[in-house]
Amino acid sequence: MGKRIKIFDTTLRDGEQSPGCSMNLKEKLKVAKQLEVLGVDVIEAGFAIASPGDFEAVKSIASEVRESVVASLSRALPKDIDRAWEAVRYAKQPRIHTFIATSDIHMQYKLKKTPEEVLQQTKEMVRYAKKYCPDIEFSAEDASRSDWDFLCRVFDTAIKEGATVINVPDTVGYTTPDEYYRLITYVKENTPGIDSVDISVHCHNDLGLAVANTLAAARAGATQLECTINGIGERAGNAALEELVMGINTRRDYFNFECGIDTKEIYHASRLISNITGQHVQANKAIVGANAFAHESGIHQHGVLANKSTYEIMTPESIGLTENKMVLGKHSGRHAFDDRLKALGFHLSAEEIQKAFSEFKELADKKKVVTDKDIEALVEQRQVAIEEIYKFDRFVINSGNTITATASVRLIKKDEKFEEVSSGDGPVDASFKAIDKVVGIDFKLMDYKITAVTEGKDAQGTVRVKIQKDGKVFKGRGLSTDIVEASVKAYLNAINKMLNAIELGEGDEVGEKAG
Repeated sequence: MGKRIKIFDTTLRDGEQSPGCSMNLKEKLKVAKQLEVLGVDVIEAGFAIASPGDFEAVKSIASEVRESVVASLSRALPKDIDRAWEAVRYAKQPRIHTFIATSDIHMQYKLKKTPEEVLQQTKEMVRYAKKYCPDIEFSAEDASRSDWDFLCRVFDTAIKEGATVINVPDTVGYTTPDEYYRLITYVKENTPGIDSVDISVHCHNDLGLAVANTLAAARAGATQLECTINGIGERAGNAALEELVMGINTRRDYFNFECGIDTKEIYHASRLISNITGQHVQANKAIVGANAFAHESGIHQHGVLANKSTYEIMTPESIGLTENKMVLGKHSGRHAFDDRLKALGFHLSAEEIQKAFSEFKELADKKKVVTDKDIEALVEQRQVAIEEIYKFDRFVINSGNTITATASVRLIKKDEKFEEVSSGDGPVDASFKAIDKVVGIDFKLMDYKITAVTEGKDAQGTVRVKIQKDGKVFKGRGLSTDIVEASVKAYLNAINKMLNAIELGEGDEVGEKAG
């Protein structure tokens, strides 16, 4: 049995700070539950003081998650710590995660404090947090660019005041594996009481070294690794959970580490995050990319057919993929569909399965063969559904290269039907303008993307849109074999998210965010 390494997931905090990756409350709860199924030790649920929405998300996650520690980030300030505790206090295993910058450049230009003032603030704020919660994580922001001796003094102070976890973040992705190894070793050897706490590391990927740096730190003695699903996060992102975990599992002979992650849930978690955030995983992404287990070269194909280990150092099944080739179509039954859902890593209630099966049957009437990707797209769209203030009913398009496109769209709101007609530069533009007439609210369309779920003329299309109102961005997603219908669904999905946010009175995010 190797050394036990804890996995700290910050997808819902640092990951969500990535531009375009914001999530609503229902989406955050869905992600938190998947992280719990995945087996992460700590879920950093958000930055409670950042906004009312962040606070409610952390509070809701803390109330529902039972197996993982639930943490909220806070600056080393009383108001931040108070708010963090309000959010996590009902968790079965709460944690307050407080931080202050320790590098010369941050202390001088951002904090405008002397090193002695930072030491004093560390002492006071860790002690302040400890009165609320027994589990306190203290982070020295920009640790990798800090003076090593000063860093040890700060950590010594935090430990004496009750910190249970010491975090040594590479906040701006500046360090290298050898250098980071030496830093963690130095901190271990020169910080009194360090053996009584967990040493955590949080690496950003600005130089593409986040995973390598994190694993080097683990070899040097770090016992908690901070990461995100798909590596999302500020700027170039964070260390990717799937790469760290599969690196540890695949090279157990070298690292001799153990962690509590159920690796068969990795692919499902990756798909969920990609679907919710609208951030596609690049095809050649390690572990979860579309090409991670694909072989086109004739030499590679020959080797894999002879023995998979010739070119595959891990199996698709180990991350939750399946090699089951059974074809599903319109004659397939509920049992086969249910088996395929389980093979793909979905854990649905009987009611959710029935709804998904009905949609599968409708799709099977349009397509000869329904692929795993089609099923994933159907289920994932339903998993992040929101309250539909406006429901899509029908549309009619009149378009061609010699006439101006017109669209008639009918929506339903509280059992009342609203129908408008508009013209535009093509059927999608005309449809959007017709919807605008029904909704009657000014906002801006920021982005529109079409992606084929599978290959072929009968492929489903996924449309993702982003709309903006009052500085807030709302993402929508639509799925259909008809690209205009998919576009209408995506546009309406974003509008419903916007209307839900208006009803809830969600404000803009405030406060400092740290990496």
